[in-house]
Amino acid sequence: MLGVEKDHETITERNRVMAEITNLTEENFEQETKEGLVLIDFWAPWCGPCRMLGPIIDEIADEITEVKVCKVNTQDHPQLASKFGISAIPAVFLLKNGETVDSFVG
Repeated sequence: MLGVEKDHETITERNRVMAEITNLTEENFEQETKEGLVLIDFWAPWCGPCRMLGPIIDEIADEITEVKVCKVNTQDHPQLASKFGISAIPAVFLLKNGETVDSFVG
């Protein structure tokens, strides 16, 4: 019976709709972050720890629907990384109505 439950859980996971994650650019940043809670993941494709954090960010987007989850590719958008004073990635910022309320690096 336990094996059947696990199989069902796996099938359910595969069929679950993934939450939308917004890729931020200089053009859409202000509009996407000005209202509500926004979690921003600053990352780059070459960053191993960023790739490890990616699935966790995806899970947050799926499970905490009150928070808009966004990503910034620092390689493509260094101006946004500079705006937040980012010198190391991954870096995660939580904004409320456009203002930083918390952050962590690593």
